[in-house]
Amino acid sequence: MITKFSRITIIRKKQPCKELNAEIQWLGHSLGLFSERDREKSCFRIFIELMKSDKGHLSSEEVASRANLSRATVIHHLRRLMDSGLVLSSKNRYFLRHKELSKLILDLKKDIENTFKHMEKIAKEIDKELKKY
Repeated sequence: MITKFSRITIIRKKQPCKELNAEIQWLGHSLGLFSERDREKSCFRIFIELMKSDKGHLSSEEVASRANLSRATVIHHLRRLMDSGLVLSSKNRYFLRHKELSKLILDLKKDIENTFKHMEKIAKEIDKELKKY
């Protein structure tokens, strides 16, 4: 079984007041994407640029220019976003898995549920083997 993400961390955080940027940042923090160590909010800025893209996809150079970040910083954060399953790439262009955040979250939930089903299957096989001893 292959999932569309390799690493995602779910963090329970208190939901912010009803302000768009704060809610988007809360969502990213809850997914373990936007950390306190990112003082310039680089990952958040990259995520926002991908959300705002009219074309639906951007090159790393375009993201760097729009977010006023170095290309190296952009590539670093794009890899993290790709590892999480939120961002996909094709032909050196990057795009959100879904433009609608609610659909993005539902897809991640399905991925996680499938991963847990697979883990449960393996755990049952292990339990069965352990009973032999």
